[in-house]
Amino acid sequence: MTISTRGAGKAPAVLVLEDGRAFRGRAYGAVGETFGEAVFSTGMTGYQETLTDPSYHRQVVVMTAPHVGNTGVNDEDPESGRIWVSGYVVRDPARVPSNWRSRRSLDEELERQGVVGISGIDTRALTRHLRERGAMRVGIFSGDAVADEATLLARVRQAPEMVGADLSAEVATKETYVVPAIGTKKFTVAAIDLGIKGMTPHRMAERGIEVHVLPATATLEEVYAVEPDGVFFSNGPGDPATADHPVSVMQGVLERRTPLFGICFGNQILGRALGFGTYKLKYGHRGINQPVQDRTTGKVEVTAHNHGFAVDAPLDKVSETKYGRAEVSHVCLNDQVVEGLQLLDQPAFSVQYHPEAAAGPHDAAYLFDRFVSLMEGQRA
Repeated sequence: MTISTRGAGKAPAVLVLEDGRAFRGRAYGAVGETFGEAVFSTGMTGYQETLTDPSYHRQVVVMTAPHVGNTGVNDEDPESGRIWVSGYVVRDPARVPSNWRSRRSLDEELERQGVVGISGIDTRALTRHLRERGAMRVGIFSGDAVADEATLLARVRQAPEMVGADLSAEVATKETYVVPAIGTKKFTVAAIDLGIKGMTPHRMAERGIEVHVLPATATLEEVYAVEPDGVFFSNGPGDPATADHPVSVMQGVLERRTPLFGICFGNQILGRALGFGTYKLKYGHRGINQPVQDRTTGKVEVTAHNHGFAVDAPLDKVSETKYGRAEVSHVCLNDQVVEGLQLLDQPAFSVQYHPEAAAGPHDAAYLFDRFVSLMEGQRA
C-alpha cells in the first residue's frame, strides 16, 4: 500500500476489494463512496473517451498508465452525454493540465459529475492482483464514508455482481434519433443502441449512411419501420446472457437476411442468436493495444477493446446454425479469445472490439467499409 504526497488537500480514501485487499490513498474527483466491478484499462491515452463509454457502466476503472489527466478535459471528445464509470483509480494525477483544447481539469470534471475516485495508490500492484484473482467487486470510500475495513468489506460484498446484470436499457437512448449522412446519402441503417458510443454512427455517416439510432427496447417492427438497408447492434454493458430481447430482434433480422453488423455486445448477441454460449473472462480486455488477427485475410491489427464477456464458439471448424454456416473470423492473439464472427451464407458479421477507435488505433476502420460492401451487394 502507498499513500501519495500529492493532492494533500484531498480527503483520505480507501479502496476495498471483495477478497479483502485494501489500498489507501487520497480522494480524486468527488468525495463519498461508490461500488462496482474493478477492472483495469491499459490505454496510455484516451481517458476521456473511456470515462464516457457506456460499456463501463457499473465498473470501477483502474488506469495502468501512471500519469492521468495531463491533457485535461475538453468538450469535443466525450463518447456520450455523461461519465459512465462508477469509480476511477489513478496513481499519479496531473497537477496542472496542459492542452490547447482543455477547458478544465479531469479532477474538476469527475467532481462535477459526482464520480468518486482515488489517487496515490500502487495501481501496478492492484492490476497484478486483478490479473491473478480476476475482476471482482470493489468499493471506494473517502471523507466521512471511510470506516474500519471490516465494515467496508461487508458493504462491498453486498453490491451486485456483473454476472447476471442486465444493463443495456439503463444506458441506451430512450427516443430514436437520426445521425445524417455526411455528403450524399447512400444507405439507411437502423442502429440498436445497447450503449453506443458517439463515434460509431459518425464513422457510418462518413460513409454516406443515415443512421437511425433506436432504443435497446426497439421491436423488430420498429427496426424495419425505418426501411433500413442494414441493421447495426452496438457495444454495451452487462452480461450478454441477459440480453434475450436483442437476441430475439437479431434473429428476426437474420431471418430477413438484411445485412447485419455488430460490435462488442453486438458480437455476443450474434453469438447467442446463432446458438453459441457466452462466458465471463477472468479479467477481460480493456485498452487500445490488443492484437487481433483477421482470419479471413491473415492480417494482424492493433485494436481497442472493452469487454469482460466473450463468445464460446469453436475456432477450428465451420459451425452449422439455423441461419447457415458460421465461423470465427477474428481471434485475439494474446489468449485465443473469439473476437469476431461471420456467416458464410448470408450478409452478417460482428467483431468483439471497437473499430470506431475512440480512443485507439485505426487498423480496424475497414470493417465499416465491409458493412457498406454487404449493403451494396444486397442492393445489387
